[in-house]
Amino acid sequence: MQIGVIGLGRFGMFWAQLLAQEAEAVYAWNRTPRALPAGVLPLGDADYQRLDIVFLCTSIASVGSVAETIASRLHPRTIVADTCSVKVEPLADLDRVIPAENPLLGTHPMFGPDSARNGADGLPMVFSPVRIAPDQLAMVQDFFRKYQLDQLVMTPEEHDREAAYTQGITHFIGRVLKDLDLKPSPIATLGYTRLLQVMEQTCNDPWSLFMDLQQRNPYTAAMRRDIRVSLDRTLQLLGDSDAGGDAAANAGPGADSGAASSD
Repeated sequence: MQIGVIGLGRFGMFWAQLLAQEAEAVYAWNRTPRALPAGVLPLGDADYQRLDIVFLCTSIASVGSVAETIASRLHPRTIVADTCSVKVEPLADLDRVIPAENPLLGTHPMFGPDSARNGADGLPMVFSPVRIAPDQLAMVQDFFRKYQLDQLVMTPEEHDREAAYTQGITHFIGRVLKDLDLKPSPIATLGYTRLLQVMEQTCNDPWSLFMDLQQRNPYTAAMRRDIRVSLDRTLQLLGDSDAGGDAAANAGPGADSGAASSD
């Protein structure tokens, strides 16, 4: 396959370099010129005509405007794919902007430069077909089988609903932990160390990704409300000072246990 990558931010650089391992050729373009990863070629206007698929590795908010800039350059057979962490909104933007003859495919690699630093084997990748023939989808999936990914097919709505309570909640908790200014400790348990890893991994991503995950997924507001309800319920069980209760009196099951935990 000959592949285009638009946007060379942190994920785009990683994605172009990963694709170059198996693709016939990878061409990439960024709004502000920057050094290309090894094995990646610069994407010029004439190169659009040779692409089998082009991946938009841009922010969710900019997918529509970026698509407008490339729409007239595309060959009618070129598949246009996003890589956003949200599906409903960016795919609606692409459907509005990209010519009707071009196939559209939502993709979400559920990994990035941190989680795939040791390889992508077994990591999940979601495909959300919008307007694409079965043989075209099969061509893309056959290519990604070379990476031994766990491939899943979901509608944009199914993806966003699931992602709100997986990726969305992880990034939300990671930012909360960052706000608490948690630090490594000489007596850290394995569980605490894993919390620090969640904080580090999520906060390595740009703030704009966090905002997009929380504001542009139609299901994340409900996730945050559920967190608030569960937090309030847990504080009540502890006899939080606002409730004026006794911690022991309000404790939940297992309150009499004084056993030490190493988790």
